[in-house]
Amino acid sequence: MPGTRKLGKPTDQRRAMMRQQVTDFLDKGRMETTITRAKEIRPIAEKMITLGKKNTLASRRDALAFITREDVVTKIFAELAPRFAARQGGYCRIVRIGPRRGDAAEMAVIELVEEEIRTAPAKAKPAPTRAKPAAKKAAAAPEVEETPVSLEETDAETVEAEVAEVEAAVEEVEAEETEA
Repeated sequence: MPGTRKLGKPTDQRRAMMRQQVTDFLDKGRMETTITRAKEIRPIAEKMITLGKKNTLASRRDALAFITREDVVTKIFAELAPRFAARQGGYCRIVRIGPRRGDAAEMAVIELVEEEIRTAPAKAKPAPTRAKPAAKKAAAAPEVEETPVSLEETDAETVEAEVAEVEAAVEEVEAEETEA
């Protein structure tokens, strides 16, 4: 639950610090601070962006009541709210960066999420499907040119040779299927 951490400060100092940090964060879009402070800043900053998305006089006044600079409120309503118009929350990201050198406090970077422009994914090759064996044989059989020939012109030897070629082609296709 936001606002439950005391951060080692009295209430008035803690509120002033949070107001200033949220203002600076929304102005710059990125901030390096301790993890606990970042966890306190995130829900407040996201609420301010949500107020910007409402874009009413009351929401602008609510934002001005917390944010310390009017130009930052203008930025929220003019730039940030339209940028996150299609997004339903989750405008901020916290990334841990390790301990601070002086006192070993865990540090983090809190930043505004860049809205990704989603494009249609490239068409992938369709997954190979198992065709029926008869369909494979028909598809894999070599095409034979058909020439209109009368029965009187053909002799038995040429017909037998053509039949043998087709049977050999079918046997090759069957052999390939068994190997695969």
